[in-house]
Amino acid sequence: MRHIMNQTCHEAASAIFTHGEASRKSSRKLPVWSLGFVILFAAAGSLGMANEPPVAIEQAPRYTFREDHDPNGTGKFYMGREIALVMSFHGAPWLERPEREEEERLSKLVQLLDLKPNQVAADIGAGSGVITMMMADQVGPKGKVLAVDIQQEMLDLLADKLNRRNLLNVDLVLGTEKSPKIAPGTLDLALMVDVYHELEFPYEMMKEMAASLKPGGRLVFVEYRREDPEVPIKLIHKMYEAQVRKEAEQPEFGLKWKATHKDLPRQHVIVFEKSAQK
Repeated sequence: MRHIMNQTCHEAASAIFTHGEASRKSSRKLPVWSLGFVILFAAAGSLGMANEPPVAIEQAPRYTFREDHDPNGTGKFYMGREIALVMSFHGAPWLERPEREEEERLSKLVQLLDLKPNQVAADIGAGSGVITMMMADQVGPKGKVLAVDIQQEMLDLLADKLNRRNLLNVDLVLGTEKSPKIAPGTLDLALMVDVYHELEFPYEMMKEMAASLKPGGRLVFVEYRREDPEVPIKLIHKMYEAQVRKEAEQPEFGLKWKATHKDLPRQHVIVFEKSAQK
């Protein structure tokens, strides 16, 4: 409409200027009302444009789907990566394998977490609870560890272990695909070991986990290093450090990268801290 109006105004103005040139040749003056008519016409058109409703700008969807994808993936993509399939509770024996300490050095991982007595921590995607119980020892009887999983069967396996060891400082939490079900501002640390790349709704979970941290609280990602081709894990179950940082450092989460530890044989430990303002 603006183009048509400008063209009309231009044609009208051209007609006036052409008439004016002829007027000068014939010593006749341009009528004042003609120029006023053009200005009034242009102003009216501008008002019409101002009254038109704004055009809505469509935002790109947060998640996309593809039929051609990794057979171990969901076909759902987030920020350029495919989300992996969740390991079923039937895979719990793999979490309990005797060689896991040698391959992953869980004792070193727990040391890197630097948990203190009386702190409150969460093991997100706790599975059968191997790391949960190690964390429980670190925070002591007056501390608390929340073992979060979306599979009740995993929590049942962990409950049996806790009963046998008489560990009373672990709470079992059945989360959902979008929420760990943890109260805001309650955690000193939240840990995800080989879990984040499987989250069905990573954005929603990140928002909830960030909210669950106290100011200065830490969110820790442990993921197999995709940068290292020697790590004998399927690609979809590995993550680049840069990808983790891109997803975690979105401003609405209020998280700041603090450190990346590469002390483990196959995984990087990527630590973020919640700002005091959030």
